[in-house]
Amino acid sequence: MTATSTVQKQPIPESPPPPAGPAPVPAKPAPDKRYLALRNFAISLSVFNILGYTVLGFEQPWLWPILALITSYTTELLLETVSGWSERRAPRFRGRGFRGLYEFLLPAHITALAVNMLLYANNQWWPVMFGVIVAVGQKHVLKAPIAGRWRHFMNPSNFGIVVVLLCFGSWVSIAPPYEFTEYANTLFRVLIPLLLVAAGTTINAMLTGRVLLIVGWLGGFVIQALLRHAIWDAPLYSALGVMSGVAFVLFTNYMITDPGTTPTKPLPQFIFGSSVAMTYGVLMLFNVVYTLFFATAIVCGIRGAGWLVAGWRQQRRERVQEAVETEPAPAAGLVAAR
Repeated sequence: MTATSTVQKQPIPESPPPPAGPAPVPAKPAPDKRYLALRNFAISLSVFNILGYTVLGFEQPWLWPILALITSYTTELLLETVSGWSERRAPRFRGRGFRGLYEFLLPAHITALAVNMLLYANNQWWPVMFGVIVAVGQKHVLKAPIAGRWRHFMNPSNFGIVVVLLCFGSWVSIAPPYEFTEYANTLFRVLIPLLLVAAGTTINAMLTGRVLLIVGWLGGFVIQALLRHAIWDAPLYSALGVMSGVAFVLFTNYMITDPGTTPTKPLPQFIFGSSVAMTYGVLMLFNVVYTLFFATAIVCGIRGAGWLVAGWRQQRRERVQEAVETEPAPAAGLVAAR
């Protein structure tokens, strides 16, 4: 005889009704500060170039910035395609639609406008295009293992300008400073650097985070001017008067603060900025012209060389460690014989 038991089914509780009202909206992701910084830099330089050719006094032909942009875009897309093929990966602009292509070309846009705006090659356009190609192309060649990633370390537009000045310095020069305010009246001539300072400071403070770099650069510049005045009798007005020009403001807010080739942490930023300033002072003692650009190139080159040496030493330590770990253990008979 078997005993049977019955199991009573428990009632399933009903789920509470959904809350009344509209469904909660998911939080939007935080905006990419790098993209915002590049976008704002590109917009600022584009607006300044338009004003330069219409109301300020740029003397380069108006067709040249268009040629510079076409050259920069073409060089960037071609070299990225070649780099992707050599590294067996898809180019970074592929598969992301128009928005991805637009974001990818923002650095090339900034580089092209900066090189064309700051170089003066008389009536010859090809040195400017050469500078644009060098500025964009070096990003695929001059790389170092920075913070675990292979990245370019030379400021693109600054490097392109330096190479052009070294190759064709006898007849190519930096754009004369008067171009930036040639047709402006007295009030607007004062407002131009103030507007550039306000726009550049806002971008660097809120997006790039390079405020301490600017502080180190400006503080170091004042110190080197005072030292040259006290020790080598350099006129103090001339040494400090450079800081009042539009070219210096552009350099401070739009070139030396390049996020891709400057440190991220506060103290290294300050050291980088003050190093450029002190290098500027040393070059001035030797009467080197176009000193701002050469000083930046030297400091960026030293920083890149330091990263290359650090990366080489790290690889060497890893190889030694790997060799020690893979070295076969001695035979038991040999150990006993010893």
